[in-house]
Amino acid sequence: MAWEYFGFSRSLEKQRTESPYTRINNAADISVIIIYFLVVLAVGVIAMVRTNRSTVGGFFLAGRSMVWWPIGASLFASNIGSGHFVGIAGTAAASGIAIGGFEWNALVVVIILGWLFVPIYIKAGVVTMPEYLKKRFGGQRIRIYLSVLSLFLYVFTKISADMFSGAIFIQQALGLNIYVAVIALLAITAVYTVTGGLAAVIYTDTLQTIIMVIGSFILMGFAFHEVGGYEKFEIRYMNAVPTIIGNISAECYEPRKDAFHIFRDPITGDLPWPGLVFGLTIQATWYWCTDQVIVQRCLSAKNLSHVKGGCILCGYLKLLPMFLMVFPGMISRILYTGVCVLMFPSSVVLKEKSGVKQQLSVNNFLKHSDVVACVVPEECNAYCGTKVGCSNIAYPKLVVDLMPNGLRGLMLSVMLASLMSSLTSIFNSASTLFTMDIYTKVRPRAKERELMIAGRVFIVFLIGVSIAWIPVVQSAQSGQLFDYIQSITSYLTPPVAAVFLLGMFCKRINEAGAFFGLTIGLLIGLSRMITEFIYGTGSCVNPTNCPTIICGVHYLYFGMILFLVSCILIVGISLMTKPIDDKHLYRLCWSLRNRTEERVDIDPDDWIEDHDDDDDGSKTDVAEPEKKTNMFKKALMGFCGLEESKKAPKLTPEQEAELKKQLTDTTEKPLWRNIVNVNALILLCVAAFFHGFFG
Repeated sequence: MAWEYFGFSRSLEKQRTESPYTRINNAADISVIIIYFLVVLAVGVIAMVRTNRSTVGGFFLAGRSMVWWPIGASLFASNIGSGHFVGIAGTAAASGIAIGGFEWNALVVVIILGWLFVPIYIKAGVVTMPEYLKKRFGGQRIRIYLSVLSLFLYVFTKISADMFSGAIFIQQALGLNIYVAVIALLAITAVYTVTGGLAAVIYTDTLQTIIMVIGSFILMGFAFHEVGGYEKFEIRYMNAVPTIIGNISAECYEPRKDAFHIFRDPITGDLPWPGLVFGLTIQATWYWCTDQVIVQRCLSAKNLSHVKGGCILCGYLKLLPMFLMVFPGMISRILYTGVCVLMFPSSVVLKEKSGVKQQLSVNNFLKHSDVVACVVPEECNAYCGTKVGCSNIAYPKLVVDLMPNGLRGLMLSVMLASLMSSLTSIFNSASTLFTMDIYTKVRPRAKERELMIAGRVFIVFLIGVSIAWIPVVQSAQSGQLFDYIQSITSYLTPPVAAVFLLGMFCKRINEAGAFFGLTIGLLIGLSRMITEFIYGTGSCVNPTNCPTIICGVHYLYFGMILFLVSCILIVGISLMTKPIDDKHLYRLCWSLRNRTEERVDIDPDDWIEDHDDDDDGSKTDVAEPEKKTNMFKKALMGFCGLEESKKAPKLTPEQEAELKKQLTDTTEKPLWRNIVNVNALILLCVAAFFHGFFG
């Protein structure tokens, strides 16, 4: 009975007798999906062939040759996964536009990324964020801590949320078993992530950004057409009340009175404005300025002006989720709530797949019309298999019910695009973290070829972990998907944001302060997270029994408190211990960013790049006989970018110094520096206007 109420069919009458799965079974939709996969694979293969994938810089940083527009598109696509389409639209259906503030906050933070953080990363000459912390503080424990924490967050928040939300579309639209659907997607994404490296990921992200934006705009047009424009949309949403309410309090099912305001009451608001302004900025600083997935794209730029241009483009693209996800999610509540169906009978007219309209009786339709806004736990469980609520299916329901043949296939491609772009970004960045920060600890003298193989094998391992996590993802279905992701982030990441901010802008911070600030902050965050998991988050109908002193503090406020406590610990312990000499901090701190003296690393690099030495450290001048490679192995190595190549000529110390200077250069041409600076100011003005208008 549960699947009957998903509403993924044009005809709810026929849904009773037909299979609840096969929704896309026409030539137009199938053709669009096939063309999409062919184009994506073609772009990935072209990028794969045209880039150098056999070196660390080529595979992990795209040879540092990217220009601003693919960087900006890839930043957006890496951030916007299928979890956004499902989670943001679902939260919007339940509580209004405030969730859009999560997206608009990024308009300010991407400027901080491009203008403050990336210049230091480039001057430091790092590939990964843990590598930066190792250079900044020395030792290994901070680097390993951040690597493990990042991989943990990738698997249990990003990958799990994207796989769950993507499975909602795939399973219902195509009728595939969830394991078959996810394994197929993971296999396709792995092909050009394993083989192509970051360049293939960035170029396919660019294509998928275009597909996402076009498809989402089309759906938004259909959705607003159904409700009769923005003014009627506001009126109808405030009247979107479910028909079956039982003895439940009105505050649990009526739309919030502040549904069309971003800034909400600091005490009673579901997303209080101080938390949205300050607490969310702490999360965003961690995500946009210190997370490997995002920063890695900026480090692939050919120069700093292209980094800034990419950040500005990403900022403008981040304006779109409010219109492409939030508003459609709210419209879904309007179209699939019983009272609104009674008030606006035109909503009862549904289109058959053949294009013939069918008028259902109001009484019959009301049985199936409370799906998105259901409030009675038993009814919600019957509709979508979870008692908390069914708002997560708001966006998928719009896609399959409103879009005509062909365009429905395009929208499924949009979901596949967002899912795949996020997964490829995570896989590539996780591979980078593992290879450069963990594997080099085990094999410090590993050759570059060995690192490339290790990185690719780890991607395959990560895919296996992701597939094994599917049952947990299935059991975690709830109406709070996006809040789940954000709350986990609030519990675990503020100490990391504190370490990066203080380490970059206060040279007095040392390794002891950073490490103990991270570990104590982690223990505090885990205590809240584990307690919340034990008691459960509950719902309006069935509140949690978690003690108010622990779970009563909003997760955004908790993030602010944890950030402040971490800062106090880091600064206090650093002041009580020995400072780091300036000679170790040249070009690693903002105040020392322009120093030209040779930096003395606190600890040597784990990975020794001189491959002319044998493992025992002795030089070898004996020419090894050339080994014959069979055709199959040669083809496989070529496909993976591991083909044997002639050794590059040995560089003199002067040539190596010049190459290093080019890779760490942050100079900009005055014209382009002024252009990006002016555009940054314009973007900040646009952000202020939208916050004020919808505030």
